[in-house]
Amino acid sequence: MVTVSDLSLVTQVAVFHNKKAFDQLVVRYQSPIRRFFLNQTGGDEQLSDDLAQDTFVKAYLNIGQFRGTSSFKTWLYRIAYNVFYDYTRSHKLTEQIDQQVALRQTNSGDAALRMDLQDALAILSPAERTCITLQLMEGQPIDEISAITEMAQGTVKSHLSRGKQKLAMYLKKNGYR
Repeated sequence: MVTVSDLSLVTQVAVFHNKKAFDQLVVRYQSPIRRFFLNQTGGDEQLSDDLAQDTFVKAYLNIGQFRGTSSFKTWLYRIAYNVFYDYTRSHKLTEQIDQQVALRQTNSGDAALRMDLQDALAILSPAERTCITLQLMEGQPIDEISAITEMAQGTVKSHLSRGKQKLAMYLKKNGYR
């Protein structure tokens, strides 16, 4: 099976307004973008879906601005990062986080580990959580995280180091090795 490159699909969308080409990009990246938002929102599926949809709408509307200086994936994550940043500036997440913790406490079984990880991510600062999510859960290298967040690579490394220490301490304190 031949896979069309992201750049080719972007060109088809930007030049020919080919919506089917954009659909292929959405299918290719919807799961990673949604997972990114799930980790940022403490597992709120509805909010993650809404933010992912906003990300793809903004990407479609601004695809002509994609210059190819980074990969399409990095460009898309940058849009997602900005969508989440704008959302957190305009909404108070603390009320929603409290609601999510209450909802998660009603779940049981194999969801316990997922809840513990979400709780552990909740103790991180927003910058630490973003860097940790992008590296450990999305597999992004430091230079890509730097491009997505527009932070210096040294700053990304600092956030990763502090975030990993906080996660390790939290998980160890809660019975994990």
